[in-house]
Amino acid sequence: MDLLIKKTVELALEHNVLTSHTLIVDSTHTVSRFKSKSASESIQEHAKSLRKVIYQYDESIKTEFPEKPTSDRLEDTIDYTHNIIDVIKNKPQINQIPAIQEKMNHVKEVIEDISDDNHFNEDPDARKGYKAADHSFVGYKTHIAMSDERIITAAVITTGNQSDTKQLQSLIETSERNGTTVDHIVGDKAYSSKQNLIYAQERNLQLISRLHPVITHGKRHSDKEFEFNKDADMFVCPAGHLAIHKGVKKQKDTARNDQLKYFFGVEKCKVCPLREGCYREGAKTKTYSVRIKSSEHSSQEAFQETEGFKRLSKKRYKIEAKNSELKHRHGYKKAHSSGLFGMNIQGASTIFVTNMKRIIKLINEK
Repeated sequence: MDLLIKKTVELALEHNVLTSHTLIVDSTHTVSRFKSKSASESIQEHAKSLRKVIYQYDESIKTEFPEKPTSDRLEDTIDYTHNIIDVIKNKPQINQIPAIQEKMNHVKEVIEDISDDNHFNEDPDARKGYKAADHSFVGYKTHIAMSDERIITAAVITTGNQSDTKQLQSLIETSERNGTTVDHIVGDKAYSSKQNLIYAQERNLQLISRLHPVITHGKRHSDKEFEFNKDADMFVCPAGHLAIHKGVKKQKDTARNDQLKYFFGVEKCKVCPLREGCYREGAKTKTYSVRIKSSEHSSQEAFQETEGFKRLSKKRYKIEAKNSELKHRHGYKKAHSSGLFGMNIQGASTIFVTNMKRIIKLINEK
């Protein structure tokens, strides 16, 4: 992908249709081509497969199996599946059969690997991400850097659960390696993290990204795996669970900053495989708090009120239009194959064609 993008940037520079020093950054999501299944549905499917194999050897065992759960709750499905396994263990005449042992071990592995609200499909690399608090997807993200002339200068493809914040440095440096000169970077609030602001200052670049009261604070050392999802406007825990609501904690001491407190579903925490060191047994709530404002970002706060910042920030709509073009004109809404490698192939070819069309149009307009 880097090779193809670099070639298009070279062509654009050669024909003098890429002259700006501004990068516009954003990400767009691509859903997996396979239907996503909930954790409960995945266990039910494997339990059904196990029962089918058993019935081939002893159909009378049906009467000893428990009643199927009437709800889709993960806990009920796991209990039902464990009960089936217990029945099989007490039947030495069938539990020694290799085909049944294989299916039973597979079901056990699925249950062990499962955490609440996970989604599974036939795509091994697709992951769950969020476009809003009530809008999730399973698939991939393409992080894009684009010039003011709407020519894509760099792209990074990740799984859907990766945050936009961490990709900025790679997008800038890849754009520069591809031949682009960068002075300004325009992006949404996802890019105004403390690390990105420091990086831009060190590189003498202007980062046109409005401060967000959460992500500009930076990560707390003890909870460094909690990441902010700007689309859902919520934090996501290390297990991938989204906070269910938030509130403001006012400080009595006026010298201290107020806090935003994020609340997570405690029922999920109780069965989470990562609960050790994160969730205290018996606790009725699980929260994550951050300071609403950090004084370290006062210079960026002042900068975003300037006319120059406001003028450059108006360019951000261009990348939204580019994302729409990729999805609706070039079939980028849905993955054509499975796996991160296949997604990279699709991304490389799609971006190459999109760039070539744009370059030809700009040359004809000269």
